[in-house]
Amino acid sequence: MDNQGDVLDVKPIRCLTPFFPAYAFSQVAPPDGSSVGPGMNPLPPFTQPAMFATPESQRRPISSKTPKSSNGGAGSSRTRKTARKRTVDRPVSSRSFPQPTPISSFRLQDAEGSSEGRTRQSKRYKSVENVDDGFTFSLADGGDRGPVGEVMKTFDALRRRLLQLEDAKDMSPGVSRRPDLKAGNIMMTRGLRATKGKRIGGIPGIEVGDLFFFRIEMCLVGLHTPVQGGIDYMTSKFDDGEEPIAISIVTSGGYEDEDDDPNILIYTGQGGSTYREGKQADDQKLERGNLALERSLRRGNLVRVTRGVRDLTTPAGRIYFYDGLYKVQQLWMDKGKTGFNIYKYKLERVPGQPNGLLVWKLTQQWRDNPPSRGNVILPDISSGAESIPVILVNELDDERGPAHFTYSVKVNYPNNYVPIAPRHGCACSSVCIPGDPDCACSQKNDGDLPYSSTGFLVSHKSMLYECGASCPCSVSCRNRVTQRGIRLQFEVFKTSNKGWGLRSWDPIRAGTFICEFTGQVLDEIKGMDGDEVDDNEYIFEANNIDEKALGWNYIPELLGESRTDDLNDGAKPFSFYIDAGKMGNMSRFMNHSCSPNVFWQPVLHDHNDEQYPHIMFFALRHIPPMTELTYDYGLGQTNPGSRKMKKCLCGSTSCRGEF
Repeated sequence: MDNQGDVLDVKPIRCLTPFFPAYAFSQVAPPDGSSVGPGMNPLPPFTQPAMFATPESQRRPISSKTPKSSNGGAGSSRTRKTARKRTVDRPVSSRSFPQPTPISSFRLQDAEGSSEGRTRQSKRYKSVENVDDGFTFSLADGGDRGPVGEVMKTFDALRRRLLQLEDAKDMSPGVSRRPDLKAGNIMMTRGLRATKGKRIGGIPGIEVGDLFFFRIEMCLVGLHTPVQGGIDYMTSKFDDGEEPIAISIVTSGGYEDEDDDPNILIYTGQGGSTYREGKQADDQKLERGNLALERSLRRGNLVRVTRGVRDLTTPAGRIYFYDGLYKVQQLWMDKGKTGFNIYKYKLERVPGQPNGLLVWKLTQQWRDNPPSRGNVILPDISSGAESIPVILVNELDDERGPAHFTYSVKVNYPNNYVPIAPRHGCACSSVCIPGDPDCACSQKNDGDLPYSSTGFLVSHKSMLYECGASCPCSVSCRNRVTQRGIRLQFEVFKTSNKGWGLRSWDPIRAGTFICEFTGQVLDEIKGMDGDEVDDNEYIFEANNIDEKALGWNYIPELLGESRTDDLNDGAKPFSFYIDAGKMGNMSRFMNHSCSPNVFWQPVLHDHNDEQYPHIMFFALRHIPPMTELTYDYGLGQTNPGSRKMKKCLCGSTSCRGEF
């Protein structure tokens, strides 16, 4: 990676003024499809781009039927007559668009990779109530993300719970389990969506890099309406008539797209999809989404692009991430691999947006070849203590690392402390089985195993009990997640104004175990005067309640369940501290945020003293690669006056100003 290259001037995307060609309208049509307002320039008759300027004898007429739009659509009577026939060139031997730029020549625009450089939501959203079963669902608690954040959190919490319930059933082999579709259907039926309409341009609350593990998630937040289709479009009114225009596309690997360049996408149109043995069986036609993309080329409107990348941990084998706003620049017809005609669209990314695909390309390159990561100070700050190296990097200045400390993956109790002996555990011979009434560890966790089959935490609890030394089950038991150590590639990096921080090269799914907070366990902060305590940035105060974790759980009423006390009061203060100033692990570098993406969960496994649980961190929401990991320190909330208040630098719109 060239570290000497110029860094682009990143501006919040909502501060960009969309630029359209002189022949286009001066403003994007309103999201509700109303007519273009006063003072907007009507579009003159369509002039074909230079790529289409071939002799008349070589042109090939293509039917231009009016599609039914995905939101009810318009019939043929609503489309301008001049759009009924179009001529499109046959493919040319050499394309006129730029070739992909080598990934090594790009540089990350945001050196911290955090959400600080992203667009902030200052708008306060109204609540949406559902009173069918006597409960209220509020979309005003999503922090910086507004309704989007709340809907995403509720959907995934509901999906995890449905998966937990199905895990406890005796599922026959081959039975399809789609808790994502079940959760989506429940929320759709209840009207629990961030937005129900369609709009052109960005979606408030959705930022470049945001992750989606299921297509239904995009539908719920209004990013992309079709659950399967790759092109989302709407019929919009203009001064010179109504036309379908594309508003969003998703690449999923089903077509012959070319997406190696972080700024250029060559997108293959839809259709011809009577697939036989996975092969295209017909020519594509200029209709529906294909026609909408062609009209977007003419109209110059912005199109949202969501890219799919390979991930074998998901049912579909892909993760989707929002890559930002693009504009359609060119269109041509080509021959597909099976010999049938396909449409190709060149889309170019709007400049000035945060990095999207570039981050994925770089982190993949680093995972495949760790030495390719530049600006490395230490290849492993843990000196082999962690199963996966924790890299130390500095892309900002010449500082060679944090002050000296001893890296430890375990907490250190006081010399006079004698932990209560491990409790009597389960009698499971190999692994704990969901729904087993004889599993003592399951019963300690209210009758359910707390983790899914893939190791994700289902719900936050006041105390979580993992299998311990007295349990005969193996280390691969699903109830031993936090004991197996870290499973992600982390790096400690220098931030611009908060010292050192922590982030991951891997995409992190909500409920993923991050790490334990380790250090010296203290009953009270002693041996330090007031100033020493306030200057120690590495003290974890367990007597503060993690309020963000309280709202992370699913809503039982959506499943017809009764709300339990543990779900209602899923956190409690403890009377101890952990000092990571002189010894600790990478968790000591996690900074505070009033809108965090990580929360802590008390866990017991090696002893039975509920006054001194292990403090384990889990992902509060989906976290894109190279995003700073933060949690809410909670100082000054539940224990005011315990320490001197400090100015908060998190940059969140829900920032309290001090912590």
